[in-house]
Amino acid sequence: MRPVSSARSSGTLGGVSGVADEVSPRATESGDPDAVAGTRSFLPAVEGMRACAAIGVVITHVGFQTGHTTWSTGRLLGRFDLAVAVFFALSGFLLWRGHAAAARGLRHTPPTAHYLRSRLVRIMPGYLVAVVLILLLFPESDPDLTVWLANLTLTQIYVPLTLTSGLTQMWSLSVEVSFYLALPFLALLARRLPVRARIPAIVAVALASFAWGLIPFSVPFGVNPLTWPPAFFSWFAAGMVIAELTVTPVGWAHRLARRRVLMAVVALTAFGLAASPLAGPAGLAPGTLGQFLIKVSMGAVVAGALLAPLVLGTGTRHRILGSTVMVTLGRWSYGLFVWHLAALAMVFPMIGEFPFNGHMPVVLTLTLVIGFALAAVSYALVESPCRNALRRWEMARRDVPPLDSSVTDAAEPAVAR
Repeated sequence: MRPVSSARSSGTLGGVSGVADEVSPRATESGDPDAVAGTRSFLPAVEGMRACAAIGVVITHVGFQTGHTTWSTGRLLGRFDLAVAVFFALSGFLLWRGHAAAARGLRHTPPTAHYLRSRLVRIMPGYLVAVVLILLLFPESDPDLTVWLANLTLTQIYVPLTLTSGLTQMWSLSVEVSFYLALPFLALLARRLPVRARIPAIVAVALASFAWGLIPFSVPFGVNPLTWPPAFFSWFAAGMVIAELTVTPVGWAHRLARRRVLMAVVALTAFGLAASPLAGPAGLAPGTLGQFLIKVSMGAVVAGALLAPLVLGTGTRHRILGSTVMVTLGRWSYGLFVWHLAALAMVFPMIGEFPFNGHMPVVLTLTLVIGFALAAVSYALVESPCRNALRRWEMARRDVPPLDSSVTDAAEPAVAR
């Protein structure tokens, strides 16, 4: 384990005299014009961005199920599925940031056992409750044992025809959990690299991941290798690179990220390309391999351009994304993602309409209201109690490590945010 520099614990600001002096986590509170906001342990604007990503996923599914599957509206609404890229980039940023800080002597290496426990408790309780209730109560699911096992174990992208009604969005959660399991091994490999080689290595692996679709796989009907984790590594890598940049001296990449208008133009341009025929047909229909690669690469650009200004800028405040409302919705965003297709299925009978028959504004509004209501209940009764129970267990064992995403060795708060 790399020793933690005393410069970090003394709060030295902004120095570049040594690896451990590259960035101080207290710099963002010091008024330093070059301070990097992303070294803060909790970033309200990032939580607000998580809410936007969840709403984006809802928009793309509501657009599809209200019949917006062709021409310009179908392309634009369908491409809101790039909100998944934002989710993946957020995970890459938050879960890699502690390892990036440890590589520079700012903290100890995040302990793998605690990391896996926290990921398990963060994801599985709310997910399992949703899976059981949806499979039991959703009229179209009619699951057999294989469907039950695949969905309960988040392996549905590897098992034929197990992405079932009300839970089809879980393909991306299956990808994300695979990334969680791979991350300790990636971090172990990265620790063998010189600090200056870490970002180039991440970028190189991200570029190599574009070749995943060229590998000839023999898979059964109902399994698509283009939904497997390596196909989307570039989306996680966007966040991982930004995590590395939060603990490096301010340079051209930070100054570029701080030009918010430019970053917005980059994100909109990449989104437009992803919504064009270059990246596939309208709606949720799959495209060719070349179109898929354009979509994935543009997703990485969109996610990076949206996230970078929030964490590589000089301030942590954001009037909209950092507001109390958006932070609260961000806390509920996981529940919205898990429950929104079930909520969407409830809406059509409520308004007396069939799917693919229009009425998108009404359907979207009701889906968000019902979805966030279910998410709030899930957070209050399942997710938050489980996370706090883990905190209490660790405190009872006097084993309270830092947050996995923290750039310091400060202990985790007693109550989960």
